[in-house]
Amino acid sequence: MSSALATGAPEAGTGAGGERAAGTPGHRAPGYPVPAAARPPAALTARARITAEPDGRGGTTLPVLAGAGPLAPRRTRGEGRTAHVVIVGSMAAPLGGDRLAVTVDVRAGAALRVTSAAATISLPGPGPAHYEVDLTVGEGARLDWLPEQVVAATGSHLVTHTRITLAAGAELHYREEQILGRHHDWARGNPPGRLTSRLTVRRAGRLLLDQQTDLGPGAPGWDGPAVLATYRTAGQVLTVAPDGGAGPVRPPTDDSALLVLPGVAHPGAARLLTAVAPDALALRRALGG
Repeated sequence: MSSALATGAPEAGTGAGGERAAGTPGHRAPGYPVPAAARPPAALTARARITAEPDGRGGTTLPVLAGAGPLAPRRTRGEGRTAHVVIVGSMAAPLGGDRLAVTVDVRAGAALRVTSAAATISLPGPGPAHYEVDLTVGEGARLDWLPEQVVAATGSHLVTHTRITLAAGAELHYREEQILGRHHDWARGNPPGRLTSRLTVRRAGRLLLDQQTDLGPGAPGWDGPAVLATYRTAGQVLTVAPDGGAGPVRPPTDDSALLVLPGVAHPGAARLLTAVAPDALALRRALGG
């Protein structure tokens, strides 16, 4: 399998060499330069792009593999016809005010697995951070979207929207894990950050799933018995296989629920497993490892 690498230039809001630019545009006392250490970091705007297509030899090639700012996609060893991309965080992000995005296009007949090198940690800043993910999977193509957890540090607010567009014959395995607070936040008794997350899935032009969760301080009822109660982690796994072969899904427990989605010809071909847990390890186990 072969790959052509296209490296995107940093977009507006990123500094040279991928560093976060300091300072707020247009805000400077006349005649008095503001020391860099005293200036807040400017917000980032960055998008990573990944395109996968068949290589004509039974494998998958990556004609577009472009990163910007803190988003650095890297190809690693795949398996069979499946290409594997790891998204590496090249700087601290997202901070409040940042706008990050990832666009993935898996073209007809290709197979792609996307993971991340580490958890995404949302950090406080001026206003919420925004993270948008657009995933398109073509006819006869497969996407495994398996990043590490999203962690909301004390004082942060991350707003995410994942939009998934599937062809009628597309296959998907999608995992999402949300952790409220870092370990030392919990140990010190600090409140966690806030995570507002929306997932929209369309298949063959029709809406399959559209849901939103809002967890953390400021979200109505997030720590009540109907939502997380004393738990601080939540996650879900969405599997879509048009031929009905969605594979095994861990049976639901007292802390999880399995929903069979309509709109796919074979019963059980689209399934959503949702779980809550006391910590990240227990959550990963509840979602099937």
